[in-house]
Amino acid sequence: MRKLSTDEISQKRLKKEPHETIDRLPLTVLVDNVRSLYNVGSIFRTSDGVMVQHLLLTGYTPTPPRKEIEKTALGATESVPWSYSDDPVESLKALKSKGVRICCLEQTDRSIPYFEIQQKDFPLCLVLGNEVSGVSRSLIEECDTSLEIPMFGKKHSLNVAVAYGIAVFHFSRAWRGV
Repeated sequence: MRKLSTDEISQKRLKKEPHETIDRLPLTVLVDNVRSLYNVGSIFRTSDGVMVQHLLLTGYTPTPPRKEIEKTALGATESVPWSYSDDPVESLKALKSKGVRICCLEQTDRSIPYFEIQQKDFPLCLVLGNEVSGVSRSLIEECDTSLEIPMFGKKHSLNVAVAYGIAVFHFSRAWRGV
């Protein structure tokens, strides 16, 4: 076994192409009131890794350009389509009117495990919430379902960017059938 060089890895990756020409995962990710610029950067980088359709930043979530976001995004702010909305509830209603299923990554009395999402469930919008208080009640009320990551230790939750990574890579596998 031999570790691949950066050049060898780069040869396997997509070249910089217009957003419209890339086959993207039919997933919109709504990021609401995530305060850490480093978490936002990580969410961008992970979104690039699975080629999400759109990243929607809302509330007081910081937006690019910011050096702290770029430190962890490593250029993904240029490869992931994104926008900012003042009104996350209206954004969810607009997506729902287009037939998009709305899910939040949150522990609720009706949560299902994140790995129950299947190809037939797309297109999806995944709602991520604040690092401390999670997804707000007003956004949960707009969701069709809530997804949770089973936890087995003393802590009941993961960092928002880590939790997102776990869920979105499962979504990518489910959609792409790999």
